[in-house]
Amino acid sequence: MEPRFRSRSFKRIETSLPGGNNVLHYRRKGVAKAHCSSCGVPLAGVPTGKKGEIAKLSKTEKRPERPYGGVLCSRCARENIKVKSRL
Repeated sequence: MEPRFRSRSFKRIETSLPGGNNVLHYRRKGVAKAHCSSCGVPLAGVPTGKKGEIAKLSKTEKRPERPYGGVLCSRCARENIKVKSRL
């Protein structure tokens, strides 16, 4: 195994070849969708991709333009704002 494939950032896929041999193929893992830090629901309006791909997007494409955008889902943000306004 080559040193660059030893990290767990690569998925190991066992593939059988036509000659009957089994070999390991390495494929990069996918990127998980962003989740709400309060309830864990996947966030709407936040793109999924590698850091390099996300960096090329404009600021408004990276997360919603509202308080707690990209951190809390809309439901949790609404509740949080209500609680803070009551204090």
